Amino acid sequence: MILIKSKKEIDYIRESCQIVAETLQLLKRYVKPGITTLELDKIAEDYILSNDARAAFKGYSQAGSFDFPGSICSSVDNEVVHGIPGNRVLKEGEILSIDVGVEKNNFFGDAALTVAVGNISGEKKKLMDVTEKSLYDGIEQARPGNRLGNVGEAIQSLVERNGFSVVRDLCGHGVGKYLHEDPQIPNYGRRGVGALLKNGMTLAIEPMINMGTYKVSIDEDGWTVRTQDGLPSAHFEHTIAIIEGKPEILTKC
Repeated sequence: MILIKSKKEIDYIRESCQIVAETLQLLKRYVKPGITTLELDKIAEDYILSNDARAAFKGYSQAGSFDFPGSICSSVDNEVVHGIPGNRVLKEGEILSIDVGVEKNNFFGDAALTVAVGNISGEKKKLMDVTEKSLYDGIEQARPGNRLGNVGEAIQSLVERNGFSVVRDLCGHGVGKYLHEDPQIPNYGRRGVGALLKNGMTLAIEPMINMGTYKVSIDEDGWTVRTQDGLPSAHFEHTIAIIEGKPEILTKC
């Protein structure tokens, strides 16, 4: 069931989303060769707690895996999503995808971005640029009267025109009262297909785009998703609300 939010509920979601956005911008300033993903995790957790909020991912559970131990997901190069923060030292030329979720006042916000570690190759830069652009193309389609397939089609068409691939095994989702709500939001599809979009919907749209094949696998830790061919992946995400006939990005600084 897709939950339609009231103005008051969207205001609560917006507050959580602002903390998400501020956390991501803070972390961007610290991403450089030599820092560990665990150090970034600590910076994020401290900032979230300082805002009287909770890191939504920490302790999150799913079937077949242990509770997630980090406050952020930190996914390097061929790790698509759900990378576990640890003692891995970031190296020049890598790209790092950071996913942050926050709960405050019993409402959630969720967003992600991919950051260059020092100087990166032109192909990695293109991958990041196309992934981010595809996110905004998808968001533009999130309007009352359109269907979810319009969002996925907009993302897929741009990505594939540029020679990259859309991960099929993972998708965006509703967000608000819960971290993951209906509907599921694939990053591929056809216009005119899927759930009808309405005012009051709050959605996390998040293209996960691979340089090579769209196929992925999950590590033995039960969390880390990586590309099957070992090529890099990028991830950008915003939480939006559909308000008065158009999408508003809630996780934008």
